[in-house]
This record gives sequence, structure tokens and C-alpha cells, in this order.
Amino acid sequence: MVISPSRRAMLGGVATLALGLTGALPAFAQAAGPGPLTLSPAATPKDKGDVAALNAFLEEVYEAALSLSPETQTYRGRKTNYDRWDDDSDAFADLAVDRTRQALKLLRQGWDPAKLPPAARLNYRLYENECEMEIAAHRWRAWNYPLNHLWGRHTGIPSFLVNAHQVADIGDARAYLARLEGIPRLIQQTIDRGYDSAAKGIIPPKFSLTRMRPDIRSIISGVPFDDSGDDNMLFIDFKAKVDALSIPQAEKDKLVADCRRILVEKVKPAYQALDVAAGKLEEQATQEDGVWKLPDGDAYYRLAVKLQTTTDMTPDQIHALGLKHVGLLQAEMRGIMEKVGFKGSLQEFFQHLRTDPKFYFSNDEAGRALYLTHCEKVLADFTARLDEWFITKPKAPLVVKAVEPYREKTSPPAFYNQPSPDGKRPGIFYANLSNMQEMAKWQSDAIIYHEGIPGHHMQIAISQELGDVPSFRRFSLYGAYVEGWGLYSEMLPKEVGFYQDPYADFGRLTTQIWRAVRLVVDSGIHAKKWTRQQAIDYFVSNTPLNRDQVEREVNRYIVSPGQATSYYVGMLRIMELREQAKRELGQKFDLRQFHDLVLRTGAVPLEILAEQVKDWIKTQKA
Repeated sequence: MVISPSRRAMLGGVATLALGLTGALPAFAQAAGPGPLTLSPAATPKDKGDVAALNAFLEEVYEAALSLSPETQTYRGRKTNYDRWDDDSDAFADLAVDRTRQALKLLRQGWDPAKLPPAARLNYRLYENECEMEIAAHRWRAWNYPLNHLWGRHTGIPSFLVNAHQVADIGDARAYLARLEGIPRLIQQTIDRGYDSAAKGIIPPKFSLTRMRPDIRSIISGVPFDDSGDDNMLFIDFKAKVDALSIPQAEKDKLVADCRRILVEKVKPAYQALDVAAGKLEEQATQEDGVWKLPDGDAYYRLAVKLQTTTDMTPDQIHALGLKHVGLLQAEMRGIMEKVGFKGSLQEFFQHLRTDPKFYFSNDEAGRALYLTHCEKVLADFTARLDEWFITKPKAPLVVKAVEPYREKTSPPAFYNQPSPDGKRPGIFYANLSNMQEMAKWQSDAIIYHEGIPGHHMQIAISQELGDVPSFRRFSLYGAYVEGWGLYSEMLPKEVGFYQDPYADFGRLTTQIWRAVRLVVDSGIHAKKWTRQQAIDYFVSNTPLNRDQVEREVNRYIVSPGQATSYYVGMLRIMELREQAKRELGQKFDLRQFHDLVLRTGAVPLEILAEQVKDWIKTQKA
């Protein structure tokens, strides 16, 4: 799973700057809303096939969009608007999508894809597609639960400040303080959006708001918010960053004193107001979980599936695909169960894996440290052999971290944060170690490959480092491609000699069936009116995941409809394309070259990836 800095477009980040799941954060000291695009003469075509003008146009519209998002600028490693948050108001969003409509109109008026060479034609098609998807998603902006337990503002704010806002000098420290000052307005915009959505009949299920509220309170716990004796994580972060500066101690003391004052006087009341708002919505919320309950909920879910899978598959087709592959994977699981000599049913083997202490690190700091060390070793072992299967490798480093305490109870088991394009901020593989009983040894390797190398870190870092594509393509995150590659990256080590331990190989099958079950459960909840309990029961009976982990998974699917369908659909398509290339090329097929094609194409819709592979096959044959 990729956790990303912005959600300007609803439904999982399909626009140029709409990168994922965490939610865009509202503005502080934001200038007036965006006006019409103004482009330079270099971006005006002389004819319908002017490639140079198209390249200039794509860079200028990318920069124009980037200028609207101070947070994305920070994630890109820039320090422009470093003291500001994004503006998440409806008025600002309307103006931003108007700009996208204008850009799309200029693109279509200025160029004819039939008159462009192949590389430029691909750039045209991809930018056109991203604009179309952002415009389609904008209609459903209010359906995107502004308050929820998974990617709500409450955890997005501290995560952004701790992980993205770097402090290299006193100006950066003051910008950090300015962002703290901006939190009340940021929170108020979130509250306003939550109430506006509720007025339209769009309220998250009760459980999501119930689970959100303890996290809100935890963020304003510790010194200086109370006298518990333990410092608050934001206070710890700011003090550590300031302490590392080469400035007089008096300056450091003043910055820390200002931080203390702002946290108490501004941040605490804002979070308290958010808790009150969540409580009011909780009183109105129902136990119904699927988006079918919302106005036009069926249409909303169909679009969610389309955007996430980049296919025209219907929810019924998604459901049937999941059921089919759950059966196929369970047949493979039974083979491994017999290999290790277990006597009993598959469900009994699941229970054995859930409960035998030998499969888990201890649930203490020593056990957590051992898990992180294991993650680093798995990554190092595979990285040492990358040249055997890959041509292009990422330049950005990857680090392994435990999920911070303030968000571990509602976070998924593992996820990835992308690096800055310049590599100064590393990619981060996060492991949720709040309950070590949910982090089985036999399952760990597949998760590590998925989130780290050769998975998300490799794909996303390489994409960001591409020097021969327009900027908007370097940062696109199509779910089916990105998560499909992540799931493919769990399978690849098996084919090249890893997973020698049969239990680790069973763990690989577990993460595969986990994603196949998602097809069944996500469509079941949102299209077939399954209850949350139905989804949990199906999940537990068909996978070895324990009930607590399953509940957190199902909770995620409920508030992020469609996102969970992207993984398996994307992985199947990548595997189909690889098998097609092997079949048609025979002895000429080179796995390293196939991987290089897929990775250097960057994130694209699955249909376009298929076209690129077919063109590559023709070239290899010639």
C-alpha cells in the first residue's frame, strides 16, 4: 500500500498531483484561488504535430498545478510555500478543476495525436486521461468521507510535519511554526467539509468515527498538552530538528518556547473541536457500511472501481474474479500444508499459524527490534542480486521504520512513503508493530518485497528519477499499475530462488489470497450490501490472518471504496503481459528487459501498459 501526500482528486489520486490515500490538508495563509492558466509562447503549437511545444505545455501545466499545492511542493523536496498548507475548500477545488478543464481544452485544440510521433502521442494520451479522470472524480468530491479513521487529517498533519518538513536552518524552523499556526484553519476546513457532506446524506459508518476519536485525542497528549511527563510527538520532533541546527542556544530556546505556546494555544483547541465534530457525526452515523447507502452510491462505486483498476470491469466481474482465485490459491495452500506434514483441514492449519508462538516475535521492544532487523536483512539479501533481474535500479535510499504510536492502532500492517525526487528524503517502509501477533514471521518476507524492493520503492523511486518523460508522468500513481507491481514483486522472488522455507512460501500465498479476498469483500460490501461482519467472517474463514488484522483491513475497504480492487487486477495483467511476451519471443525473451520496459514506462493505465508491451514485442522480433 502506498501512502501519499495529496488527495486533490477524490477516489485515490488519479490527477497530476492527486497521489494517493492520506488526504490533502487545508490551507493556511493561502492566496486567492487559482485563476485561468497563463502559458508562455513556447507552449503554443505552430502546428498540430509540434512536439517541442507539447513538451513545454506539459511542463508548464504541471508546474501550474504544483503551484496550487504547498504540501506536494514539500514532498517534491522544494521549499516554496514552506509555511503553508494546501487549500481543501470546495471553492478552491472548483477553481482547480476549472483549470484542468482549461488545460484539457488547450491540449485538444493545439495538437492532433495522429500527427505526433509515438513518444509524444503517449504523453498526449496520458495527460488527456489524467485530466478526464480528475474531472470525473470531482463530481463525487463530497462522497469522499472528509472525517474517517484511516486517512483523516488528524493523523495526516503530524505525519506530514514529522516525515516531510525538513529543518535545515532557522527559516525552515519558522516555517514549521507557521504550519503549526495554520492547523486551526486546516482543521476547520475539514470540519466544514464533514458537515457539508453530512447535509447531503454522506456520513461514514459509525465504527469509523468511533475509531477516529481516540487517535484525535492521542495527538494532543503528552507535554506540553498535559503533565503526563512524556513529551508529545510533535514537540519531540520540533525540538530534535531545532537542536540539530547550528544557531545560538538563545535562538533555539525561543523557537522551542514558541512551539510550546502554539501547540497549547492553537493546536490543542483545533483538535478538540475536531473531536467534537466527529462526535456529532458519530451520533448521526448508522451501522450500514457500503457506499450503496449513499445518494447515487452505485454509480459512485462503479466509478471508484473504474478509476482504481483502470479497466471497465463491473463490480460483479470483480466479485467473480475474486471467488475464482480464492479457490485456486487455496488449492496451492493445501499443497504446502501437505509438504510440511500438517494433518487436518486448511482452516485448522490457518489456526495453527495464527496461534503457535514459534511463528511470532515477542510482543515487546526486543521482538519489535528483531522484526525490523529481519526486514532490513530480507531487503539487503534481495538487493544484492538485483542486477540478475533488473537493469535500472533506484538511486533513492530506503529505510525501515515502525509506524508511530499516534497512528498505529488504525494503520494497515505495512505501507510505503515515497522519497523526495532528489533522494535527500528516503523512501520509507513502515511496519505496524503495535501487536506483534499480527506480524507473523511466515508472512513477513512477501510484505517486505511488496513495500520495499523490488516492490513500491523500486517502482516509485525509478519513476521519479526518469529523465526522459514529462514531469507529470514521473509522479503519476495509477493504483492498478502501482499495486499490481507491488503484488507481482511478491511473486518474483519465488521464481528466482527465494522463499526456500515452505512456511515463507505459504506466507507468499497468504498475501496473494489476501488480495484476491479483497476483490470479493470490497465488491461485497459496496455493491452486494454485505455487512461489515459478513466481510470479516468471509476473510477469517478464507485466510490465515487473525481477526484483529482482518477487522482493520475491512475497516479500510469500507472508507476507501474500490482501492482494494486494484492489487490483484493489476498483478494479473502484468503476469499476462509477461507470459504473452515469453510466448511470442521464445528464446529472445529477456526478463531484465521486460522489467526495464515496465518500470521505465512509469505508472500508466493497464490498457496503455499492454500497448507498450505489444510494441516492445514487435521491436524485439525485428
